[in-house]
Amino acid sequence: MQRVHIIAIGGAAMHNLAISISKKPTFAVTGSDFEIIEPSRSKLEKNGLLPEKTGWFPERIHKGLSAVILGMHVTEDNPELIRAKELKLKIYSFPEYLFQQTRSKTRIVVGGSEGKTITTAIILFVLKKLKIETDYLINTQFADFENIVKLSYESRIAVFEGDEFITSPIDNRPKFHLYKPHIAILNGISESHSGIYLNTEKYVEQFRKFTDSMEVQGRLIYFEGDKNLTKIAQNLRRDIVSFPYNTPEHEIRDSVVYLKNKYGEVSLHLSGNQNLQNIEAARIACRQIGVTDEQFYSVISEFKGELI
Repeated sequence: MQRVHIIAIGGAAMHNLAISISKKPTFAVTGSDFEIIEPSRSKLEKNGLLPEKTGWFPERIHKGLSAVILGMHVTEDNPELIRAKELKLKIYSFPEYLFQQTRSKTRIVVGGSEGKTITTAIILFVLKKLKIETDYLINTQFADFENIVKLSYESRIAVFEGDEFITSPIDNRPKFHLYKPHIAILNGISESHSGIYLNTEKYVEQFRKFTDSMEVQGRLIYFEGDKNLTKIAQNLRRDIVSFPYNTPEHEIRDSVVYLKNKYGEVSLHLSGNQNLQNIEAARIACRQIGVTDEQFYSVISEFKGELI
């Protein structure tokens, strides 16, 4: 039995991670937090994971733990973290643990300043409709998925929404640098988002470093209408293959968007060039793992992108 303790279990991502891990029959999960609010509280309680009391309890950290996972708000002075370091336990940030749990799987990571959530959702929707088991992380709750995190024994594929924000107060690496994708999507770099770093140049640099983190013989799918991405793509490692994409051919009739392809036309629930580009990026990514264009187009018309 692998025993995992999550410090700051009440966070949006962390409580979903706890639930996902607990569904594995050989894992036992505990956790703590100074405050747990809805909907985290109800979901943890439903799954038997709600701590009896709120607060930090160093005595819950012991040598029998296989791993300690840090929530994104854990600071250096957290008494449970201090105890874990004293015992020399394996300590992981959230993205580090996701990587560890999917080391043997093909990882698809979707990054970019805007549109990464919907692109991730499209990929996951298509794979679900085609009954392809998939581990995943997506930062927003969609109607098609019970949780925003899933880890399993069965799947051979993991799809992560990769965000460029720092991992935690004690780890200033961008989260998406830790996933080491085999297949990566970058849908654009908006300079208006660069405020999270010192300047635009440093912000753009995080995306270049992301491509450097890719596994050997990786596949980079990027929006060629973005000048920064085009420059990054021109200077990739020699083993990485790049796939530029743009807005796919389409037509609008009676306020409905029809996506044109060699198999005919597909009506969509989505509209706007950004969403059409997201669909195109998702199609190319799915193709890298064996999903044919015909299969992709056969289900994409059902995707509504409904949020919970």
